[in-house]
Amino acid sequence: MISEFIASLFAAFVVEPVQADILARLDQAGASVEVLSQSRDCLATTAPILISRAGDDIWWAGSTVVAVATGWQSPAELLDAGNPACGPLATFLTGTEASS
Repeated sequence: MISEFIASLFAAFVVEPVQADILARLDQAGASVEVLSQSRDCLATTAPILISRAGDDIWWAGSTVVAVATGWQSPAELLDAGNPACGPLATFLTGTEASS
C-alpha cells in the first residue's frame, strides 16, 4: 500500500513534469517529427518502468525526486538507454544540454 502511494507521488512529481519538460524542450528546439514520435514511444514505455521502480525502491524514488527537482540529475538520465526508442531522444537531449 505504501509502495503504491510512493509510486503515485513519484509519477506526479517526477514522471509527469519530466515528460512535459522533454516535450517542451523538443518543441522549442524544433525537433523533427521523427524525434517527437520516438520521444512519445520512449516516454510511453519508460514511464511505467520508472513508476514500478519507485514503488519497489523507496530510497531510489526519494533521491531521484530530490535530484531532478534540484537539477542534479537531468531528465535524459532517467531514460532507458537499452530502449531503442530512447536512444535518439537521449542523444538529442544531451546534445542540447551541452550546447546550453
